Amino acid sequence: MTTASAQIRASLDHPLIDGDSHIIEYTPVLMDYIKQSGGGDAVTDFRSNMRGGRTGPGWYQMDWEERRDSRSIRAPWWALPTKNTLDRCTAMLPKLYHERMDDFGLDFAVLYPTVGLGFHSIPDQEYRQLACHAYNEYAAAAYDEYGDRMTVAAVIPMHTPQEGIAELEHAHSLGLKVAMIPSFIKRPVPRVAREYPELSNEVFWLDNFCIDSEHDYDPFWAKCVELGFPVAAHSGGMGFHDRSSISNYMHNHMGHFAAAGEVLAKGMLMGGVTYRFPDLRVALLEGGAINGARLYTDIVGRWQKRNRLGLENLNPANIDMTKAKALFENYGDKATLAKLEQLSMTLGVGGHDIPVDVRDDFKAMGLSRAEDIRDRFIPNFYFGCESDDPLAFTAFNRKANPFGEQVRAIMSFDLGHWDVLDMGHAAAEAYEQLEHDLITEEDFRNFAFSFSVQLYAGSNSKFFDGTRVETEARAELAAK
Repeated sequence: MTTASAQIRASLDHPLIDGDSHIIEYTPVLMDYIKQSGGGDAVTDFRSNMRGGRTGPGWYQMDWEERRDSRSIRAPWWALPTKNTLDRCTAMLPKLYHERMDDFGLDFAVLYPTVGLGFHSIPDQEYRQLACHAYNEYAAAAYDEYGDRMTVAAVIPMHTPQEGIAELEHAHSLGLKVAMIPSFIKRPVPRVAREYPELSNEVFWLDNFCIDSEHDYDPFWAKCVELGFPVAAHSGGMGFHDRSSISNYMHNHMGHFAAAGEVLAKGMLMGGVTYRFPDLRVALLEGGAINGARLYTDIVGRWQKRNRLGLENLNPANIDMTKAKALFENYGDKATLAKLEQLSMTLGVGGHDIPVDVRDDFKAMGLSRAEDIRDRFIPNFYFGCESDDPLAFTAFNRKANPFGEQVRAIMSFDLGHWDVLDMGHAAAEAYEQLEHDLITEEDFRNFAFSFSVQLYAGSNSKFFDGTRVETEARAELAAK
C-alpha cells in the first residue's frame, strides 16, 4: 500500500531531503571496529568511558535519597521505538533503510548517530579519539554502498583544534562529507580544579570554540572550508541548570537540543567565525525553527541598541547634571531633596568607567550596519526541525523576521528515535504546515529541499554528485 508520504512526494515537482535522521548502530559490529582501533581492552572499557569516567551508581541504580543528595538528573529512558518492529530494524539495517526510502517519500537523507552521538565528548583523550576513529570507519563501511540516497555524518572530536583536524582528514579519506561536532566542550574551572581537584568534573564552563575559548579554532574552521565539510552540532543540553530535574526526563528534554545549539551558534556568530569564514555552513540540529528565528531577531535588536555608537545613550558621562539637578529640585519630594547631594553618585556620574576597547560586544563580527548581521547569520546557520514541530512555520515569516528574511529551517525527521512512531508518516506530517496554510508552496520547497541543498552543498558543490538528487541540487545551487 502506498504511504501518505509517498503520495505527497509524487505530487511535488521537487525532491524531499531529510536533513537529520538517525541510524541505530548494530553494536556487535561497531565493537569490532572499536577493537580494531584500540584492542580488546577498548571494548572492555567502552561502557565506563561512555559514562564519562563517572563512578558509582547511575540514576536508575540509586534510591531517592541518593538522587537528592547528588542531584543526579533523570536520564533518557525508552528512547527508541519497539512496538513498530519494522521501523526499529530499518534504522539498524542500511539495506532495508535504503529499500524503504520511497515509502518515506524521501529522495535523500543525511544520517546521524545514536550510540555515537556522545563519542566526541568522551573525557578521556585517547579513548575519545579512538572511538571517533572507529565509528567513522564503521559508518563509512556500512553505508558506502547506499550513497545514492543517504550519507552518514562523521563524528569529530573538538577538545583541541588539532584532534578535530586529524579526524576531519580521516573522515574525508573515508568518503564521509558531513562533520558532526559537539556544541561545546565542558572544561574545568582552573581555580576550582587547582584548589578542589575532586570537583573538577562538577564545576565547569562551556567552551564554544569561539568566545573566550581555550584554543584558537580558526585552523579547524579553515580545514572544514578547505575540505568542503558542512558542520553539524547535535549536542544535548540536559544537565543545564534549568534542565536538571532529578525526577522528570521530559522536563529535562524539552528545548535541550536548542539550548545546546545556541551555545555554539552565538559563539560562532558573535566570535566572528562566520565573518572570517563566510563559506562555512553550520547546522544546529533538533534546535527548532523558533529558536533560530528568536536568536536572529535577538541579535539584531540588541545590536541596534548596544552597538558602539548606541552605547553613548547609556554612558553616564553623557548625563546633563545641571538639567538633572533642576528636575530633582522641582519635582523631588522632601525625602529626596534631603539627600540631593548624593544625586551625582546615584546617577552613576564619576563612577568606574568601561575601557573603550571592551565596550563593543559585537566587535568580532565586523559590523557597520544591522544588515551585516543578516549576512553573517542567514547564509551560515541552519536549524533542524522535526516533522511534528508545530512552530516550524515561524522561520518563514518574512513579516516578523528582520529584513524580510527567512531563517534557514531544514526538514529533519529524526527517523529512528522515539518521537517518530511511523517512518512512513513523517513527510506527510511535515506537509501539514502547507495544508493548514501556515506556509506557502515556496516555503515548503525551501524547508524540504532548497535549504538542505544550501547547507550540505554550499561549501562542497559536489556533495550530491552521484546521488538521486544530483541534477536538481546542481540546478538549485546555480539558481542561488
